[in-house]
Amino acid sequence: MAPGRRGRIVRRTAVITFVVALSLWMEIAGFMATPEAERPEVSYTTLHAIVPLVFAACAGIAWRIGPTRAPPRLMVAFVVLWIPQSIYHVIGGIDWLWPLVRGVDLGWGVIAGVLVMVYPKGFLGDRFDRWIAGIAVVTSIVNLLAVLLLASPQAVACECVVPNPYRIADAPALFALIDIGYRVVGGALALAIAGRLLVRWVRASVPARTVAFLMPLALFAWATTLAAQAVNYAASSTANTVLNTVSLIAMASIPVSFDAGVAHARNMRARVADLMRITREGADRGLWAESLARTLRDASVRVYWWDEERGRYVDAAGTPIDEVDADSRGSHSILPVASPLGTPIALIRHDRVLTDNMRLLDGVSSALRLSVDNGRLRSEIERTLEQVRQSRQRIVEAGDEARRRIERDLHDGAQQHLVSLGMRLRLAANAARGAGEERLATELGDSITMLNQSLKELRELAHGIHPSLLSSGGLALAVPELAGRCPVPVVVDVQAEGRLPELIESTAYFVLAEALANIAKHSAATRAWVRAHIVDGDRLELVVRDNGRGGARLDAGTGMVGISDRVDAVDGTIEVESPPGAGTTLTVHIPLGGPLIEH
Repeated sequence: MAPGRRGRIVRRTAVITFVVALSLWMEIAGFMATPEAERPEVSYTTLHAIVPLVFAACAGIAWRIGPTRAPPRLMVAFVVLWIPQSIYHVIGGIDWLWPLVRGVDLGWGVIAGVLVMVYPKGFLGDRFDRWIAGIAVVTSIVNLLAVLLLASPQAVACECVVPNPYRIADAPALFALIDIGYRVVGGALALAIAGRLLVRWVRASVPARTVAFLMPLALFAWATTLAAQAVNYAASSTANTVLNTVSLIAMASIPVSFDAGVAHARNMRARVADLMRITREGADRGLWAESLARTLRDASVRVYWWDEERGRYVDAAGTPIDEVDADSRGSHSILPVASPLGTPIALIRHDRVLTDNMRLLDGVSSALRLSVDNGRLRSEIERTLEQVRQSRQRIVEAGDEARRRIERDLHDGAQQHLVSLGMRLRLAANAARGAGEERLATELGDSITMLNQSLKELRELAHGIHPSLLSSGGLALAVPELAGRCPVPVVVDVQAEGRLPELIESTAYFVLAEALANIAKHSAATRAWVRAHIVDGDRLELVVRDNGRGGARLDAGTGMVGISDRVDAVDGTIEVESPPGAGTTLTVHIPLGGPLIEH
């Protein structure tokens, strides 16, 4: 945890702990200082003390998850302004204090109203909210001045026992009018806020209701009871305990609803991660729009993609965006998404209420950019891999063609010349022997023997470069001949149903040649088996097995690496099973990539 963040957490925890302790102390002190005959029921006092505790706890949560710092600060201010209701019997004898406390003892109502209006963005969003907040602040200031300048201990019913030192006039009727008017205006404002939110919630789209969450219901319950209390106060009616209890419960539900709504919005942002998982392979247009609508819970979501060729936005079906959808006024808004370089990517048409949750929309924009980038990178990687695969295949084909050309040149050139030279030497030896030159004839015979040995080695070299049997007869003829030259006895099973493409045949031949060479050199086997069959009509399966010591690995030695490289070059797969002491089984699958060539 960063030092700065740790310090903020410590300070916030200290503030919340202090106001909670102060609130509880004042609640208990006020209850104990109240004459026993006037004390409210313990259950009501307990519920009254719980309300600020709920606000304080929710302030801590809001500091953690809230959109701005304003909501948790408002909740802490509510706890402080809730205190005056319970301490008049404690401060009644302090002449300079009780008028100030009495002047702000309903400030918690203003704080609660502002808290509701800043939901969920964390600030006052429109002109209506600012007007309501302004009226509430002005009437609160008027009420404070009225208490300071006009209130007497008898007029405020606060059990105050000393005069008001700030009082400048004796006008009980005017003060009563202002006092009652302040409460009526407060109740009316609360009803206006609650009514507006409730109507908007009822008429709103699904996304708007999701964002609003429980707040309208909590506020409406509290505003209704507050208005009823204002009417009772104006009529000097006896306080209704049931009504007060309902008001306290509704009041406590406001910060809970606030935090629950913010947490719900955060969960919506967390679902953007699910959106990324769904579209991680790239931005499939139809799937993206469907997944986005599900994530935002907004069935009206439309996604229009930038068409570079036509220079305009189109939907997944290629239909251009119309003027109605492009208009950001009304109940919908347009979210443009562009690349970091400013290149247009898409337009997202969504319910306007989602603009209150800009973090969610920012997450959606980032997810779309990443999906598009993932799709582009995936296409580029696949194209690059295909180019590499084709390049490797061309290299293998070029190598095989070079082998065939060298083998042909050796067979048609050097071998023929050596054969002709051998025939001439034999004629010369016969002539020398006929002339009685035995010494010369013997030397010519030795030269013929050396020439035949060189010719044999040259033929073996040419065969190793590219066997002529493979070109003329395919695997059916070349593999048995190859197995016959292995010092380990080999059982051969080759399917002879037509010829394979040249690249497949040469790859299979040299894989088998390298595998048999490894058996002869390293396995200490006494027997081996070679199988070459067409499987499922579309791939060649090669199986080379021996009864040697085992322990072979693909990454052990240049021979196995060479086999793996050749197989990879033709998109084949290779498996090795080689438990120690139980022999080795090499299995290779090579896709044919074309029809068989008939004999």
